[in-house]
Amino acid sequence: MNNVTTSPLSPFKKIPQLLVGLAVFLSGFTLFPKTTNAQNSLLWQITGKDLDRPSYLFGTIHLICPTDFLWTSAMKTSLDATDKLCLEMDMDDPNLMMTASAGLIDKTGKKLSSYFTATEYDKLKKFMKDSMDMDIQYLEMMKPIALQTLMSTRGATICDKPISYEEQMMKTVKASKKEIIGLETVEEQLSVLETLPADSVIKEVMEMVNNKNSNRKEYAQMVNAYKKQDITTLHKMITDSPDLGESTATLLDNRNKLWIRKMPGLMRQSSVFFAVGAGHLSGHNGVIALLRAQGYTVNPIL
Repeated sequence: MNNVTTSPLSPFKKIPQLLVGLAVFLSGFTLFPKTTNAQNSLLWQITGKDLDRPSYLFGTIHLICPTDFLWTSAMKTSLDATDKLCLEMDMDDPNLMMTASAGLIDKTGKKLSSYFTATEYDKLKKFMKDSMDMDIQYLEMMKPIALQTLMSTRGATICDKPISYEEQMMKTVKASKKEIIGLETVEEQLSVLETLPADSVIKEVMEMVNNKNSNRKEYAQMVNAYKKQDITTLHKMITDSPDLGESTATLLDNRNKLWIRKMPGLMRQSSVFFAVGAGHLSGHNGVIALLRAQGYTVNPIL
């Protein structure tokens, strides 16, 4: 892994998306993929209503080991067939990382270490060094949620160099000079994180420190469900998590409803490949159900 630099922003450059990892965790074809009646798939075709051309909905897992990376011919064909790639945020925005990092700084002046006992902080320091090759002192100015985000997205993976679905898709569309857009701004994502109580965040951080093997086992189960394209199980794993508690509406449902207000206008303008965390797809308030409620035909593709 790369050595940690002295810049307070350097830890965030290793993370492709500054969002709590709920965003969980995500055939022969000719010109266009064929649809199937299966209700579990990472890839969905959106047609009907006022659309001249289909758009697509794809569920990602933000970080995954290269050996587990799933990218089928249907996924490639669908991405190639669209005009734009739409992620949760516009990851192509050159100001995104600076804005996100600035938003995660604790402007009250309170240091990160002050949220923990001396014993807890010693354990945390060792965990960050051993598991993430990072010196926690460079996060001292950051809010606790910044630490939890880093740990939840990177600490659970079991390989040294996980890759990002978002980055892989961005490379593909940039090569063909397609536009990359976002469903929400970095400020909107930060406002979601701000709703999480600090004491709950600290509790979750120490849970990850004290139960490292358990967290990695749970992550491995999510990856296994993702590779099976079992979005129903993924959604259930997230909503049943005791760590999420009452935050389900804020982290999943409310954001889904916000996205649904923006998606129709984007699809009317051009064919779009929407790529969001797989945990957002399934459920009564999932993106698939909300699109169907608006009158669109949403069919799974395998």
